[in-house]
Amino acid sequence: MLSTKLVVFDMAGTTVRDRGDVATAFIQALTESGVPKPDMADVNDVMGFRKIDAIRILLNKYGAPENADEEKLIDTIHQRFTQLMIEFYENDENLQPLPYAENLFQELHDKGVKVALNTGFTKPITETILHRLNWSNSPLIDAVISSDEVPEGRPEPFMIYAIMKQLGITDSKEVVKIGDTEVDVQEGRNAQCGLVVSITTGAASRKQLQYFNPDHIIDSLEELPSLI
Repeated sequence: MLSTKLVVFDMAGTTVRDRGDVATAFIQALTESGVPKPDMADVNDVMGFRKIDAIRILLNKYGAPENADEEKLIDTIHQRFTQLMIEFYENDENLQPLPYAENLFQELHDKGVKVALNTGFTKPITETILHRLNWSNSPLIDAVISSDEVPEGRPEPFMIYAIMKQLGITDSKEVVKIGDTEVDVQEGRNAQCGLVVSITTGAASRKQLQYFNPDHIIDSLEELPSLI
């Protein structure tokens, strides 16, 4: 049986309910700056990336307005996206953890396993979510890291490595990574995690997740304990 000391969870779509609101904010921020409206499928494909990187990917596909300074445009879109997400998370009456998330955090702690959250969001958005869910100082969450706190976001492994360093874990084989996107899987592989799990509660379907080759695909967080 795998020896697990740490589970690193994604946030939106994995531990925090997402009904497509992140993608909607992306599309609004892009179109307000004159970018052609992207297909929802293309937006979902970049979920999980550091958001400024996701914007760059979509601009490369859909094109920037004529004569636009691309770097300034990316910054403008990113700032607008951040503003939209903070406003959304501050006011969404339906914001809540996904089913079983908090029970799972408790169950892992009872087994001596540490719990961490990582995300493609920047820290201001992350802190808004944590505050609304009363997770900011939760004894059930040992570490939280956002994509702007490391040199590069997913699929690079820097967020996982930073969490391991913070929590004193030296062997990535003792780490489980779980998320709902392709880059969550890639991040876990690049960090050489002992177990990489995908979940169907977010941006990708089971059929899509199968192409990413995680070790397991689950439909609910309640299924995770049996794997570790």
